[in-house]
Formats: sequence, structure tokens, C-alpha cells
Amino acid sequence: MLYLDEEQVRRHLRMEELIPAMEKALIDFSAGKVTQPVRSVITVDPPGGFFGMMPALTAAGLGLKIVTFYPPNAALGIPTHMATIFLVDPATGAPLAAMDGTSVTEMRTAAVSAAATKLLAPANAKVLAILGSGVQAHSHVEALRLVRQFDEIRVWSPTQEHAERFAEEIGAKAMSAEDAVRDADVVVTATNSKMSILRGAWLKPGCHVNAVGACRPDWRELDDDAMQNVIFVDSRAAALKESGDVILSGAKIYAEIGEALAGKVPPRANETTIFKSLGMAVEDIFAALLVYRSIAGS
Repeated sequence: MLYLDEEQVRRHLRMEELIPAMEKALIDFSAGKVTQPVRSVITVDPPGGFFGMMPALTAAGLGLKIVTFYPPNAALGIPTHMATIFLVDPATGAPLAAMDGTSVTEMRTAAVSAAATKLLAPANAKVLAILGSGVQAHSHVEALRLVRQFDEIRVWSPTQEHAERFAEEIGAKAMSAEDAVRDADVVVTATNSKMSILRGAWLKPGCHVNAVGACRPDWRELDDDAMQNVIFVDSRAAALKESGDVILSGAKIYAEIGEALAGKVPPRANETTIFKSLGMAVEDIFAALLVYRSIAGS
């Protein structure tokens, strides 16, 4: 059995290949071709962390991701998210590989947002607003630049110093959340916020929002006004169990993004669209298989 550390995984996982792989994963999931229970989560309190188990069986492979989310780690200077992915041969049950899942989680989340943005955002989108300045914020800039040509990137973070440093790194401008979002064509919310930080009143008609934070049923990033727009999710079952943005607003889910990618429902891209992304095991398995095949074939 192979063991692959984070450096090896990052070396063999390329965003250009990952985005179409995530499109396929989402389409297969919404078409019922994936066996995937909703993530099982154990609360670890103290210190206020979560331990999640995410198995999936696909036509391409079988595996499991173990992920931990410890927000207090930010104060300790260590990652808030850590993960390990375990791949198994579906034909025999034999272990194939165990790999660090940190880069997979980081990159596949952004790749999924890129797939949604490619489908739903205005074709001439020029202004990108990023609310957040952590790992996901960085990864989203890389991924979204592959599907849209932005003239301007705006950044907000709860910590001004972090926002300014992030903005300098990527050639963006740091500003208030409202100023960042107003007139933006594409918006990303990637924070650890437990209360809404994005107001629907700020959104430009026809813009697209990728909401990737607030992964607990009592956490939110978007207010009720924002959630009155056209709502896409990665998984209906997961959103109705885990997404505070969906649950607390009572928002109606229009479709899974995989249904729209497959052409089963109109994308309604001329309207204001929200993609609420929680992350799914099938995404991790597809991404991990890219890494495994790249190494096994080299």
C-alpha cells in the first residue's frame, strides 16, 4: 500500500485536471451513480472540534476520508482542517493507498466552485470578491482564474492584517465586505463565521456566489435576503442536514449542481445564483484517484 504525504499529493494534483474531474463527480452523484451516506460527524468539545467520516463508492473507486475541523487551531498557528484519504480496490477490498488529504480538501473544494462558476457566472465576469483570507481563499483565486478572466479582485477578512497580506500576495485590493461585494460578478465566502457576513442587498443582479464556509446546521455566512436567490447545492440530503444557510433561512433548493452540469435543469445563469458547497466524499475519491493514477503510472 502506498503512503503519500502532502508534498507528493500536491505535486501530482493539478487544478487544470481537477476541475473537469469534479464536474464528472458531481454529475455522477446527482445521477445516482454514487453510494455515499451523508457525512458522519462527532463533536470534540473541548476544545471545540469536529471529526468527520466520509465514505464513497463510485464506478471509478472506493474510499474514505477522515477529516478534522478545529477552529481553535487558528490561534495556535496550525491548520484548522486536516484530513487523510484511504483508497481501496473495489474489486477485492485490498488497500491501495493512504494519502494526506489536506491538499485534496483545499483544491477539490475550489475546483468544485470553479465548475459551478464556469456554468453559472456571467461569461464576461470581471470583478471577483473573496470574503476570507485563509487556505480556501487562496485556492479559490487559483481555480476561478482558470474559468474567468478577472480584471479586479477584492478581498475582505475579519482580520484586517490578514486581508491586506492576502491582497498583496494575489494582486488584489483589501476593503470592507460591502465594498468588496457591491458590483462584483463573482463572490466567494470562505470563512469560519457562525453568523451571516454577506447581505443579499449587496449583491449585483445576475452575479454568482460560491458559499463554502458555514458547514454546521447552526452556522451561517449568508443572510435570508441572499438565500432568496436561485440556490444550488452539491447534495440536497447534506444541505438539509448540515447547512445552516439553507436550514435557518428556510430557503428552497432549486437543484443540485450536478443536475445543472448534466443539463437536466436550466442553469438560470442570467439570474443571481448561490452555490452552497459542503464538500462530498465522491469529490475526495475522484481527486485522490487522480493522484494515485499519476503516481502508479509514473
